[in-house]
Amino acid sequence: MTPPPPLGKAARAARSRNKDGVTFDPALDDAELATVRDALARGRWTEARNLLAETGDDWDRRGHRLVVLAEGPSSVAWAREWQLAEPDSPDAAALLACATVFRAVSGKDSPEGARAACLVAARMAPADPSPWLAVLILARRTGTDDERVRAFDQVRARHRDHHHAHHLMAACLAEHQKGDRDDPLHEVYDFAAWAAEQAPADSPLAVLPVVAHAERYRVLARAGVEPGDPARSGHWTSRRARQVMKAAFDWWLEWDVDDNAAGSAHPRRKADLNYLAHAKLHEGRLAEAAALLTRIGPHATRAPWSYPDRDPAKAFRAARRAALGSA
Repeated sequence: MTPPPPLGKAARAARSRNKDGVTFDPALDDAELATVRDALARGRWTEARNLLAETGDDWDRRGHRLVVLAEGPSSVAWAREWQLAEPDSPDAAALLACATVFRAVSGKDSPEGARAACLVAARMAPADPSPWLAVLILARRTGTDDERVRAFDQVRARHRDHHHAHHLMAACLAEHQKGDRDDPLHEVYDFAAWAAEQAPADSPLAVLPVVAHAERYRVLARAGVEPGDPARSGHWTSRRARQVMKAAFDWWLEWDVDDNAAGSAHPRRKADLNYLAHAKLHEGRLAEAAALLTRIGPHATRAPWSYPDRDPAKAFRAARRAALGSA
């Protein structure tokens, strides 16, 4: 089998940077990951092998890196090449499973085949939550509520504070009761509060209640319950919302690490900062939003700036103008 041609330099740049110059690279600030991803697109899978070997059992970082590597259009082909060369490699199996999931989510492969690939990878590395993270990503788009809960439980049994898995479950739970009002007792809020309380003091899951709040806004706005323009919504100014956002911002002030502390920062912390900056902006706390946007730098994430159906680049640039006085 001949793998599809890799992305050219211009196409890769267009994928991660739009005409306004805002970066939406899922690698976030993991420069090593971005380099290896581009090498994998050219068929150099040995660099992916080395990166995953170096990552070891840092499960959040491993999951983040596998997901980013797997999203490439030629990742399935190169993962199969790697697996042919090293059939006993759990890393090759995990990459192939994740890549197959993304093909299934986009309608290019069957969900059944993707799930089977995930189960093969899970059997090869029983302690690794990453194949179950892939199952959860698949169930998020193609499965039932029960399948999502089972996949999440499998991830959490292996790494109880798994960051990406908790974000996915918050997004799933927020979609229950789509046409209802914003019930402060909605299950997504309970889930996020429970996860934040269960996590260690330095865990970024402290920001999960803010994530849940944004995910619920996405659902309510698409259902017409909230305005489609978050600036016109009171979703971020209720007493409960302010309490949630203050707690998350206070956590950030206490626990955020210096970006220069290589290897010590959480691999997905920029995702949390985007949610928190978005919330602070719409709460009207511009000084706090400015501090967060400064720390985010160029590492914007499409969610939640795209919520409910907005151009994320325009929304992010507008946020920078409002909080920092610049685009």
